[in-house]
Amino acid sequence: MLALVMLINRAGSMVLPFLGVYMTDHLHFSIENSGIVLSFFGIGSVIGSWLGGMITDKIGEYRVQSLSLLLSVPLFCLIPLFKTEVGLAAIILAQSIISETFRPANSVAITKYARPENITRAFSLNRMAVNLGFSIGPALGGILSAISYEFLFFSNALAAFLAGLMYIWFFQKRTKVARQNAKKVKETIIIKKESSPYRDRKFLVYSLFCMLFAICFFQLFSTLTIFYKDTAHISQQNIGFILGYSGFLIVLLEMGFVQLAEKYFTLAFTMFLGTLLCGLSYAMLAFDYTMVALLVSMTLLCIGEIWTLPFMSTITALRSGKNNKGAYMGLNGMSISIAFIITPYIGTMIADKLGFNFLWIGTGVLAIGIAFGLYFIIPWMLKDKNKSG
Repeated sequence: MLALVMLINRAGSMVLPFLGVYMTDHLHFSIENSGIVLSFFGIGSVIGSWLGGMITDKIGEYRVQSLSLLLSVPLFCLIPLFKTEVGLAAIILAQSIISETFRPANSVAITKYARPENITRAFSLNRMAVNLGFSIGPALGGILSAISYEFLFFSNALAAFLAGLMYIWFFQKRTKVARQNAKKVKETIIIKKESSPYRDRKFLVYSLFCMLFAICFFQLFSTLTIFYKDTAHISQQNIGFILGYSGFLIVLLEMGFVQLAEKYFTLAFTMFLGTLLCGLSYAMLAFDYTMVALLVSMTLLCIGEIWTLPFMSTITALRSGKNNKGAYMGLNGMSISIAFIITPYIGTMIADKLGFNFLWIGTGVLAIGIAFGLYFIIPWMLKDKNKSG
């Protein structure tokens, strides 16, 4: 049911990939100013991830997810009313804070309902729902944006509203029973106070490398769509179809590829290979951007994503304790969200000043360094956890 709620919510996720095109094409912002505005989505993501992780450990994942879904509805509807850089940055900041509190709470809910041996597959199932929704959303968004950009924002609002209603309907009674049982347990045992992730140096180093990976990967939502439009000269509909193809491919391959990695690879090698493939997918765009090359690049990016993002959450869950999962998930979410601040600004600035070829080759080189960093950091961190546990 968590995955189904996520599917409905993300089926309306057609705004973010088109925000860059919306600002440059419809509002006539410069590429650099569009990147600055997009950075405010990242700032909101950082605040939302921190806030979501903190309050999830205090009031529970049910209340946080319910409030996030329902409060994001009016904010999506307000976005089209803001036409200036300052106004649009402000409303995107507010919307991002509210929406991103959902993520750490949702991650905690997955660890709560999944069996320990199935955590990675549970995260993968949830991500499959995200990507199935993401395959529907941008494809529809490409069509709707050709008619009116306002449809994008209202569709996101409707999807968030439906997801919120379904989540509350299904989990309200179950959460009430679980809270009563937890209260009884608290009356009979003393809960061990666990350390803060912000004092966990090894986890902080790991999260830093996760942030660097996200800086490379999340160009998918900012500079890549601008590259498709301005350099590869692809229509908005075809941009939507390529993004839709990526979501469909992940839905098709993810569970199989995750099980393959769990069976034959270590966590460190899986993350190494996934990061390497993501870097290669961007680097090849510097040499060829025909439609065939774009599809091959997107295919490599999808496989790389499958072997990084769900395992990133699994490693975080393994490192955390029983009573501070929200804080750990929130901190790791913050490291990913910081990339939303850095990527749009740095990416668009490099593309504008030095060209897209320099951007794509630089991304590939950076990804190679990140891959080797993760390969050595993950065993170092988890070995320490196993010893202490």
